[in-house]
Amino acid sequence: MNVKFSIFFIFIMAIDGLFGQGNVAITNGSFEDTPRKGEEFFSVTGWYDCGRLNFPNESPPDLHPGGFWSNNLLPSDGKSYVGLVIRDNESYESISQRLNGAIVAGNCYLFTIDLARSSKYMSTSRISDKEINYVTPAVIKIFAGSGMCYEVELLGESRAIDHEDWRTYQFKFTPKADYKFITIEASWKKPISNAYCGHVLIDNLSDFQIMDCAATVVPVVNKDKQAITSDKKDELPPHKRGRVDKARLPEEASQMPKVKVLEELDIKKIKVGSIIEVKNLYFKADTTSIDLQSYGVLDEIYAFLKANKNVTIEIGGHTNGLPSHDYCDRLSKARAKAVYDYLIGRGIDEASLSFRGYGKRKSIASDATQEGRLKNQRVELKIISIQ
Repeated sequence: MNVKFSIFFIFIMAIDGLFGQGNVAITNGSFEDTPRKGEEFFSVTGWYDCGRLNFPNESPPDLHPGGFWSNNLLPSDGKSYVGLVIRDNESYESISQRLNGAIVAGNCYLFTIDLARSSKYMSTSRISDKEINYVTPAVIKIFAGSGMCYEVELLGESRAIDHEDWRTYQFKFTPKADYKFITIEASWKKPISNAYCGHVLIDNLSDFQIMDCAATVVPVVNKDKQAITSDKKDELPPHKRGRVDKARLPEEASQMPKVKVLEELDIKKIKVGSIIEVKNLYFKADTTSIDLQSYGVLDEIYAFLKANKNVTIEIGGHTNGLPSHDYCDRLSKARAKAVYDYLIGRGIDEASLSFRGYGKRKSIASDATQEGRLKNQRVELKIISIQ
């Protein structure tokens, strides 16, 4: 080995060591690819199906949404997500990838993942050979290892996923060794006497973010999802289904904006039938995820309804006209419900609110331009009654 090569080698090793002390990126944490049934193969950029090694006679995981197995839940982030199942013959699904760096022994990391369960996930029992609903709550385990699908250390485990909305789970962990591979595995809730059929939907994995080991992980409500925090292996506490926990809202969300956004939302200006567009309300493309900066205008609506309990409103969701009617109907309804859930979670009486998805039926601009499509993608308040 010559001197120049030796110096270059040492320099590269130093750089590798330096970057190994920071955040570690995950490839394609939102599983962006073409939705497909996993009956024949699993192919998602950055990920490998561990079932090829563990259970070669079983079908691979599915990439949703596509109406597969009667599941129609929209993504938490991006356009697709993965479903992992557990079966009554003791087989389970898991996926793995090589990280873009190493998580280092002794360092503390924060990792988040969005989890949900569909109300329907119809497939065949491996024991009875009959079609059943795979909805018994399952858990997600996160492993680190020294090779693809090679599980060495358990980094975290969720509680049983029994909610039908996306919620963000946070894990703080300190690995005992250096690792360059992770595996995400669906498993049964313990203790169990017999294996059962269930599933978990997963989306929006974060990078492994290095943190101060002495720091406390503060739950952060990310968009319309409830954030749930757990140190390694701790059982996570249950939360009210479909509601935003007021105590977990970020401080910014409880403060009214200095400049009022919805000038039309005034008891002196409204009448039955009035329609008010909710400005400054932002969703990620093709998702129901409410951006944090939207909480200001949502709190305006909350303050109005709290002060005017005699007013009943409908929350209406609208989309642009490019996707299919079925997709637009589901997305617009889900977005309207996300606003509804936020307001109910803040304490507004359910009798004061309703929600509806209009899809692409009530466009207000041309879909030929991006500006027009953005105008059509909106949420509106309709005054139903003033007692």
